[in-house]
Amino acid sequence: MADEALFLLLHNEMVSGVYKSMEQGEVENGRCITKLENMGFRVGQGLIERFTKDTARFKDELDIMKFICKDFWTTVFKKQIDNLRTNHQYLAFTCGLIRGGLSNLGIKSIVTAEVSSMPACKFQVMIQKL
Repeated sequence: MADEALFLLLHNEMVSGVYKSMEQGEVENGRCITKLENMGFRVGQGLIERFTKDTARFKDELDIMKFICKDFWTTVFKKQIDNLRTNHQYLAFTCGLIRGGLSNLGIKSIVTAEVSSMPACKFQVMIQKL
């Protein structure tokens, strides 16, 4: 419970800090989004290393996606992936988190998010073949 609260507080402060720098004119909006996505990417890489250190290798991309959607997401957000409630400003970090996790599992991808009606959010993962 305490870990979840700390993660949410850190996440909120990180997004708030990046957006304050945009409002003060230090960086433009596109750079803020890129910065959040890159932070998420690095966090995702680290978390995947930690979560998969004692697991067997995945057979294929489908097994990896199942792991990301079930185990990884539930561990990070304490919610099922189909019930995620989020705010649009957090999506850059979360897309990076997913992309970083997949990257560390050997999958190069593009992750995008769409909010059609709050609080629902839809993530799309496009796997890039090498």
